[in-house]
Amino acid sequence: MGVFIQIVMFVLIISILVILHELGHFLPAKYFKTKVEKFYLFFDVKYSLFKKKIGETVYGIGWLPLGGYVKIAGMIDESMDKEQMKEEPKPWEFRSKPAWQRLIIMLGGVIVNFLLAWVIYTFTFFNNGETYIPVNKIEHGLHVDPVSEKIGLRTGDKILEVDGKKVEKLDKYLSMDILFGDEIKVLREGEEKSIALSDEGKKAALESRGRQFIVPRYTSLVIGYVADSSNAEKFGIKRGDRLVEINDQKLKFWDEVTSQIKDNRGKTLNIGIEREGRAMRLQIPVPDSLPLGISADMTLAERELAITKEFSFVSAIPRGFIETIDVLVRQVKQFKLIFNPIIQGYKQVKGPIGIVELMPTSWNWSFFWGFLAMFSVWLAFVNILPIPALDGGHVMFLLYEMVSGRPPSQRVLERGQIVGFVILMGLMAVIFGNDIWNIIKRFI
Repeated sequence: MGVFIQIVMFVLIISILVILHELGHFLPAKYFKTKVEKFYLFFDVKYSLFKKKIGETVYGIGWLPLGGYVKIAGMIDESMDKEQMKEEPKPWEFRSKPAWQRLIIMLGGVIVNFLLAWVIYTFTFFNNGETYIPVNKIEHGLHVDPVSEKIGLRTGDKILEVDGKKVEKLDKYLSMDILFGDEIKVLREGEEKSIALSDEGKKAALESRGRQFIVPRYTSLVIGYVADSSNAEKFGIKRGDRLVEINDQKLKFWDEVTSQIKDNRGKTLNIGIEREGRAMRLQIPVPDSLPLGISADMTLAERELAITKEFSFVSAIPRGFIETIDVLVRQVKQFKLIFNPIIQGYKQVKGPIGIVELMPTSWNWSFFWGFLAMFSVWLAFVNILPIPALDGGHVMFLLYEMVSGRPPSQRVLERGQIVGFVILMGLMAVIFGNDIWNIIKRFI
């Protein structure tokens, strides 16, 4: 059932994005009286799952869920309809329209994707506010695990700046900013220090598959999760217990719990707990390799430090715009990781299979809208790249025409479309191959 929900959520997100993106091309084309021959969700290679002609346009659903398209008459596109292009231009064809109209048609999809993200972020801030931890409330600094230690951090550090930009809040984006950055400034033992960020550490962070590596030192010691059949469960630990001491060491931070577990592999912990106001002691063996099976109540822990900023609808509009721009900027910056020979971020790029695995196994509307907005920005960014066969490729040729005063020849457009198609198919092969290889590695 979980996999079914993941697939349904992914297909629904892709369907919404594709339909709205193509609608961004379709509506201005119709407004400028340009004939649209096809409007398809997914690709109809050889056959369609559904199709119906309404007016001059065939609306349909293809069987290959890798996108969608609108086929606009008189335009060199993925259909490579050369026969139509040999005929004299008709007034209702794309090639007969002024360059500025064609530019609006080609930019329509990207604009809709950007606006969609802006709208979603606006309503998200209006309905839910913005929850984050102000850095000035992180009294005890950060808890550093092996990944963040490789990056260059130490337990107790307080992050002040990333690449010279002051850090005011710890949120879901701070880890990304550190991965994209070159240098951070921290307050360590009362002294400000500048630290060059390690590529080896960034690689380790990416290989941890999205695990949060920037975590405050939480003072909450309440257990929020006990794994079934774990030693913790077998020897008496229950959810809601508050840890007091381990092996006669009084506990103050949750990271002291994880350190004690790590340092006592294969040994027995003498744990003092508080349960419903009663003090208790438990003896719990620590497995040599398996986890002990407990984790902190993170909701309670974050409640110690987190605040939620509320927004009116009017104030949510500019905040949603800023969020959309921030997401776009971070997506551009990620190429620093993808092409870095040490970090090898390209190995973490996910295609449809990998993205499905990121989906929650139970329906989560908060994740759905957040992912839809983020992916909409990503689709806008990818499509505006100046690669023939993408919207950005068409825009590139149109800008050339508007500047030079003459359009590229049909031969140039056709060859550009072929080159762009080959590039895209090559990238898709690499991405799908990476997905499949990641699955194979689990069984090796």
